[in-house]
Amino acid sequence: MGALAEEFAHPTFLAFPVIAARLLFAAVLGALIGFEREWRKRPAGLRTHILICVAAATFGVLTIEIVHTPVFGREAVVADPIRAVEAVTAGVAFLAAGTILFARGEVQGLTTGAGMWLAGAVGLSCGLGLWQIAGFGTLLILVVMGLLHTFEVKLGIAADKKDDEERDGQRSKDKSPK
Repeated sequence: MGALAEEFAHPTFLAFPVIAARLLFAAVLGALIGFEREWRKRPAGLRTHILICVAAATFGVLTIEIVHTPVFGREAVVADPIRAVEAVTAGVAFLAAGTILFARGEVQGLTTGAGMWLAGAVGLSCGLGLWQIAGFGTLLILVVMGLLHTFEVKLGIAADKKDDEERDGQRSKDKSPK
């Protein structure tokens, strides 16, 4: 029983409050990104982006912990941080590809897919302790997804504005007496 208790109290290279802070920061940044998607009623909103960010952050923390775990022998482990980046990128790209649709001759979901991909990068940055990169990356994502969308709407070139106008036009036709 003592061995089991010792296993759960296993020491980590990073202090647990640091690990918790990295994961929580990833959740907050994922929520900011996901809120924009949720607000625009797009697929893959709040929960999805939080999960992507926290998962990527967890992989980042795990990468650090594995390299410093005595079980693997410190001399034998050679860290290649690019492998963590590749793994997160591939996993999130798989999820993001599922949000991209080709319907009625148009591609839909590219921005959501790109947001998911970037959420993975933000989460990995958090997990690796690169707070400034994660924060500034999130700021840029929000500027691109939010402010540029507002600019596109004002210019009348936003794809979702066109979709809304088409739906409104169809509803008018449906309501008109025949």
